[in-house]
Amino acid sequence: MRIKEFKDKVEVPEDVTLSVDGSQITIKKDSSEVTKVFNMPRFDFTQEGNSLIVSCKGYNIYDKRNLFTIKAHIKNMIKGVSEGFVYTLKICSSHFPMNVAIANNKLVVKNLFGEKVPRELKLKEGPKVELKGDIIEVSGPDLEKVSQIAADIEQLTRITNRDRRIFQDGIYITHKAGKEV
Repeated sequence: MRIKEFKDKVEVPEDVTLSVDGSQITIKKDSSEVTKVFNMPRFDFTQEGNSLIVSCKGYNIYDKRNLFTIKAHIKNMIKGVSEGFVYTLKICSSHFPMNVAIANNKLVVKNLFGEKVPRELKLKEGPKVELKGDIIEVSGPDLEKVSQIAADIEQLTRITNRDRRIFQDGIYITHKAGKEV
């Protein structure tokens, strides 16, 4: 059954600035800014004061699912500019002493399982990546970019030709943003 039109409202805190340009939504607070484009032609975004109204014409169950997805993205954007997101990764090396360095916007892993050629990962713009001993912290206001960089770092040291129960060398995510330890 179709409803002719449906509107839902997302409240934005007063210290956070919201701007809408078509399907592009920008949320700012102090020096943090997150911009996202929602390519969903059935949805319209309007700003009313300090709240965002998401409306859809010809609303059905699939549009309801997409509406809640949009609301979750916007809430993550607000939380990101207010508090920020942090992912923590641990460097584990038991067989060979592994060296990890960050230089020139690249993460370089040397001597993983005794490999002669270092593994390199070009870091994306935006989130900050810090190396603190055997801990790597990825932090920033955009949850999608922060989590993708953490996943890319973990994937960089993935092995396929050894038993992972014995050869546990690598870099692993130990703490995700928003998850309790």
